[in-house]
Amino acid sequence: MRPPRLLLASLVLLTAAGLAQQPPPTPGKTVAERLGYPASARLLMIHADDFGMLHSVNRAIIAAFEHKWITSASILVPCPWFAEVAKFAHEHPEADLGIHLALNSEWTTVRWGPVASKSQVPSLLDADGYLPLVENQVVAQAKANEVEIELKAQIQKARDAGINIGHLDTHMGTLLRSPDLVAVYFHVGEREHLPMLRETPAVTGGAIPPASTLVDRVIQISPGVPPEKWLDTYKQMLSPLGPGVYQLTVHLGHDDEELRGATYDHPNWGAAWRQQDLDLVSSPAFQQFLHEQGFVLVSWKELTKALLPTP
Repeated sequence: MRPPRLLLASLVLLTAAGLAQQPPPTPGKTVAERLGYPASARLLMIHADDFGMLHSVNRAIIAAFEHKWITSASILVPCPWFAEVAKFAHEHPEADLGIHLALNSEWTTVRWGPVASKSQVPSLLDADGYLPLVENQVVAQAKANEVEIELKAQIQKARDAGINIGHLDTHMGTLLRSPDLVAVYFHVGEREHLPMLRETPAVTGGAIPPASTLVDRVIQISPGVPPEKWLDTYKQMLSPLGPGVYQLTVHLGHDDEELRGATYDHPNWGAAWRQQDLDLVSSPAFQQFLHEQGFVLVSWKELTKALLPTP
């Protein structure tokens, strides 16, 4: 799941330590130009969240990768179907995969706990021993040193499974909800040599370390859109965009018994929502729209090349 519209208003890709030490990119050139596209180009990542959450979600994301309906996805490492994702990653090393760093377990019938030992991260647990349901509980009780332990454990578990991690982002925007959490998030990303999707300092209250702004805007559909307006709403969000780099975040899944059981009391980002997003990205009408609009589909791996100096 993604954070509310306020938190999505402006995000940036921060370089990891290794990239940040490189000479700066050619000044005056846009990200598109640094990647060899004209300055007028509109670059679009179609990105799926929550890989690993359930088998239904995995089946949908795997199909989307195989059909090239999406260009990237991020993994919920603590979730019960992580092993299936690791198998996919081993068989598809070309897939662009990030880690959807999670401090929440938001569903009431499918819960997950931390990757780190519970004795190491007691401030990250709710009364039932899981990661908390809501973001505010994490912000209120999480200790920064324990957050760092858990984030590093999630990254290490993915690496131990042979996953080539391309970036970090944050499940439900929880790591963007306080300056202390943001500081841990950035520290871990820099230490692990991974680029991160992160808010501007206007929201976090902190200064951005040396980095290149690669993503101009992250876009997703909001609650309240009726199913029959799904395609039209996506068109209305994307059509007005000018030259730049955009991430369209989708939440994919099949409206089946498994996903309905997990999300029965949570219609937003639930089974029907995820089926509608899957139907959207697989729709010939949507693909034709992207073609007619001239969007250039890119991945995180390609965008990261823009952080390197040009010859």
